[in-house]
Amino acid sequence: MGLVARLSRVVPLVIALAVVAAVIYLVVTYRHSPARAKEVLIRVFTWITGILSAFFGLVTLYALLERNDGVIDLGASFLVVALIGLAVTRWCNHVFLKNHPSYKKKPVRATVKRRWPWQR
Repeated sequence: MGLVARLSRVVPLVIALAVVAAVIYLVVTYRHSPARAKEVLIRVFTWITGILSAFFGLVTLYALLERNDGVIDLGASFLVVALIGLAVTRWCNHVFLKNHPSYKKKPVRATVKRRWPWQR
């Protein structure tokens, strides 16, 4: 029962992340393509969950040093959800790149060739 109570505190965070994901996916799908939307969504959520994991890790560590049990419990719950989200986004990235190998290739940087009066 305690686990369900802890996870119920995290529901607003999960709902907020789902709403952000839906908005990003719909906007990028409208502007580009579904494959591009998936790529952008994976990149954004990898960044967001990484930052959330670091933040909640620091909060939990600070609460541990201060011996504040309530904040430790809440911070650890959020940290677990953020780490699970990070693991899921990394797995989605792996599956996406496996199914779309053309997205693995990075663009080649252009070189500038100067002509005579400006040559060095």
